Parts: sequence; C-alpha cells; structure tokens
Amino acid sequence: MIKFIKNNFLLGSLILVYCLFVLLLQVIINPNPRAETHEAIAENHYLVHWSYGGSRNPSRWGKISAEYVLCKTGQYQSPINFDSDNFERKINSESTPKPLKFNYQRIPLTVKNNGHTIQVDYSGGSSGGSSMEIDGETYRLLEFHFHTPSEHTVDEMAYGMELHLVHQNQAGNFAVVGVFIEEGSENYFLQQIWDHLPESEGEKTLEKLMVNAYNFLPENREYYSYDGSLTTPPCSEAVKWYVMTTPIEASAEQIEQFMEIYPMNARPVQPLHRRKIHHH
Repeated sequence: MIKFIKNNFLLGSLILVYCLFVLLLQVIINPNPRAETHEAIAENHYLVHWSYGGSRNPSRWGKISAEYVLCKTGQYQSPINFDSDNFERKINSESTPKPLKFNYQRIPLTVKNNGHTIQVDYSGGSSGGSSMEIDGETYRLLEFHFHTPSEHTVDEMAYGMELHLVHQNQAGNFAVVGVFIEEGSENYFLQQIWDHLPESEGEKTLEKLMVNAYNFLPENREYYSYDGSLTTPPCSEAVKWYVMTTPIEASAEQIEQFMEIYPMNARPVQPLHRRKIHHH
C-alpha cells in the first residue's frame, strides 16, 4: 500500500511539473495573450465562413459564430458616417493637429485575392520597416486592401472605393488609415496592381515590380480620427482609425475592373453611439 501511494505521489508530481512547464512556455511565446496578431485574426476569418451577401451577410455576422459576437454587440464598431452638419457637436477641431508620420518603403509586389478583397502584403522582411508614427507610437504597416463602395461615408454619401492601410504596434494594437477613392483620372500606381489582379483566390508575387504604399496617400494630410473596430469578422475593437479627408482618384474603368471581381465588399455604416470624432 505504501509503495502504491509513493508511486501515485510521484506520478502526480510529474504531471504538476509538466503542466507548469507548458504554462511557462505559453507565457514565453506569447507574453501578451490579449493582443491578437494580424495573422491570427486573418486565420480566424476562415474558421467560420462569412460574406457580404446571402445568409451570412453583415447583418448576421454576430450570429454565425460566438467569435464574431462583437459584430452585433460592440459599441465601437466601424465603419461610421462623418456628418459635416454636426461638426461643432461631434467634431473636435484641434488647434494643433497631430501629424501622421509615414515611413513607407518600396517592396516587390505581392497581391492576393483572399476571397473577400484584393490585398497587397507588406509584412515580409523585405518591407524595409515600413511604418506610421502617431503621438510617438510606431505602427508597422502589414498590408493594404480595397473596398467598394467606400465603407466610411461623408454626409451619408459613399465614394467609389476605399483603401485601408492596416498597421500594428508592438503591443498588438491596430491602427488603420482609410483613403477614399473617387472616380476621376486613371491612377498610375493603382494600375500597377490592377494589371496583376488574381481573379480567383490566390496570390501573385512579382519580384521585379516595386510598389510603395506612400503613393496612395493624398497630398492633403487632413484626417478624421476615432476609436473603432475591424470592419470584418471578428470585428475586434480598440482599433485606431485615421481617415483622410481628401480622396485620391481612380478612373471609372479601374473601379469597374475591381467590381468585376468584387461587386460589393463593404460593411454598412455602424452607430456612432457616444464616440467623439476629431478633425485634424
């Protein structure tokens, strides 16, 4: 009996040591478990299928998976409408604008059709440390992608398209720069990407074709800022949004070329609730 007790005590001790080892290993690998990486969120997109139409459209995102519940219950959801009639009440025009400092580098083009949008990856080692700085905080540029029509609206009017430049800081927090795209002249830099669009899911890498996200920023750097969320499931909140007030242009043909692949891939505008919007 004593030998049996000793053996069980030894086995229990080994199990306890193993559990502590596994826990310690998880802490070392992910010291901030609350910070979701961009790659992890991207993988979650495919755990439960969602879409912009049919039975899994944006109005049902919060119901099709427990992981997407914020799409339904969140109070800081994106996109939103910028209402110019209420700027004095809702827009805080600061006397000293906080400039966005962009440090974008040229990279070989990797363009991806991920089943929901067209995306240009910027997170590889060849990105040269492309980043944005705001209030002394540096956010690394991960990728940029497109929506049609624009997800954010101004006075309830949408632009032809919207570009989202997705960034993440060392703590795992997201910052997204939105750029409206209106119908106008042909966009040379956009056409470099459009010439290689994957019409079905997949990606293309062209090592000799260099692109720079800086070329998609308007010359006028005024912007709106507010606290929001990702505009796709899981609709994670605590996302810093910076939406440029001045659009860039793309030709009608370029907008139509995107719409041939994705006729509509925009989430509807979400309630503002008690959030403040700042105009810089």
